[in-house]
Amino acid sequence: MELPWRPNDEHVPARDLRASDADRERVVALLRDAHGDGRLTVDEHAERVEGAYTARTLGELSALTADLTTAEQQPIQVEDRPMLALFGTVRRGGRWVVPVRLPVSALFGTVEIDLREALLQRRHVVVRAAMLAGRLRLVVPEGVRVEFTGRSVLGAQDLRVRVPYGADAPVVEVSGVIVLGSVNARTPKRRRRWGVARRRS
Repeated sequence: MELPWRPNDEHVPARDLRASDADRERVVALLRDAHGDGRLTVDEHAERVEGAYTARTLGELSALTADLTTAEQQPIQVEDRPMLALFGTVRRGGRWVVPVRLPVSALFGTVEIDLREALLQRRHVVVRAAMLAGRLRLVVPEGVRVEFTGRSVLGAQDLRVRVPYGADAPVVEVSGVIVLGSVNARTPKRRRRWGVARRRS
């Protein structure tokens, strides 16, 4: 699995980050679905597909699908707004850009952050948490370290992340204050590879 960060010496707005071929294909797939169910005409579909393949930045790609689905379901997410969960669950996952500092808050709610396909703005990003009887759940790919440096009052931390090799591994730091809440982080289990042994004749 590829690490989700891109080396970046200077801060670049999420919209101005360069798009990859995989990013373009994500957008084209949504455009294909939108054409198939009638949300786009033949001409609109052709025009937007051409725009996707010639797009240079993530912002240009995101503009092509902004009117086709909700913000949470966009194939490319470039908004770095804070996350707030009030008596419910908010989730951010898929292909999105993680800012250097991401504020998250929960009041009797759950914030779920999936970083498996995300792009980190830096090797070291900070999730600034403010939790009151809330939960923060992190899913990170293998090779990313999670550190909790915040204060916990009658709270709990469960960081089940496989320790990466090397001191230069990307770090997700969770800071802030957790009151009567919890922070959970995990690395998904490796998929088993099943094979069939060949018989020797």
